[in-house]
Parts: sequence; structure tokens; C-alpha cells
Amino acid sequence: MEECKMEVFRICNFLKCTEAELNSMLLQKNLNTEIILQFSILLEYDFFRLYSQYLILYAPPANADYTRNENTKSRLPRYRKNIYTRELVDFILEQIENGSKTKVQIIEEYRIPKSTLYKWQNKYQQTKNITK
Repeated sequence: MEECKMEVFRICNFLKCTEAELNSMLLQKNLNTEIILQFSILLEYDFFRLYSQYLILYAPPANADYTRNENTKSRLPRYRKNIYTRELVDFILEQIENGSKTKVQIIEEYRIPKSTLYKWQNKYQQTKNITK
């Protein structure tokens, strides 16, 4: 909110709350997803991406004993776990470049396939060399 230099009046008007209620929201440890969505719209920042990227990196691997019946159709959308944003790729490659993690550590800790990591390095290394 400070970075956007948005006035408190405008925020309260958008969220339909008082300044005291806004301050209370900002101090809470947990917020309703509807409020987070409203903040995302107002500040033009995807706060949900923080959580989805966390799940991509740290969610436990699927349990092999638990198999979903493939014939059963779900009404829920299917999301693939292997969707990586450019920010995430840059973060991982930066860890390798600055020596804070090795390729093996990245592969083991984040469960990124070896081939995917090498493809990223080839693809984005070329992009860096072109922009220099």
C-alpha cells in the first residue's frame, strides 16, 4: 500500500470499511480470501500467487498408495503441479549462480526434474547473454 502511495480514504472506500477496520485487518494473522482478493484487485498484485508458488515448491509428493479413480470425472478444474512462473525459474537459477544451492540440492529440495533444470539453464542462459 505504501509502495502504491494509495490514500487510506481510497482503500477504505474500495473495501467499504472504516480506517479502524482497515488497521485491524492489516494486523490480523489470517484474512478471509474475499478480502485478499479485494486487496489483490486494488493493489494490482496477485497475493494468491505467493501461496500457489509455495505449493509448487514445498507440497509433499503425491502418495503412491492413494490413487484417484481415473474414470471418475471431477467438476473441479485440474491443475498441474509443474507450472513454473518466470519469477520462480529466476529464483532457482539465481540460487545456483550465486552458489547458495547446488543443482543436486535444487533437484532434491524442490523436486524439479533434472531435465527441466538443465532446459531452464540453457534457455535462460542464452537470454541473459543476448541482453548483455
